[in-house]
Amino acid sequence: MYRHLVTLEETNLVGNVYFSNYFLWQGHCRERFLMERAPGVMRALREDFAMVTVSSRCDFLSELYATDEVEVRMALGGRDANRVIMLFDYYRLQGTTAQLVAKGEQTIACMRRTADGVVPLEVPEELATALRPYEREPLPVVAGRD
Repeated sequence: MYRHLVTLEETNLVGNVYFSNYFLWQGHCRERFLMERAPGVMRALREDFAMVTVSSRCDFLSELYATDEVEVRMALGGRDANRVIMLFDYYRLQGTTAQLVAKGEQTIACMRRTADGVVPLEVPEELATALRPYEREPLPVVAGRD
């Protein structure tokens, strides 16, 4: 989970949040998850391990504006040998209520950097273990691999 207070800098001339910020918040949520739940994976990113974003999308349901507080909740959508699908729900927080304003999805491939390029790598056990509590339903197999 990642909470964020929307600033004027994140809005466009119309006054609503510019679409690319939703993808930025996906990244913030994912990175905080790694820092808190899988710090070894975060450290490995400085070495030969890579998390390659294969796809990312966001469906917008309602506008966000400056000073809105948004909470991004991440869940595990699926996993196979080297890929992970993360689901993101974006909520506008107002007092004790939370309004769903967007839904996103991101697929990453675990890879190892080599002298010849990148090669597929099994999802590290630390990451697989950290993701288990975030499963929503039985996990589908992800088609295809890098």
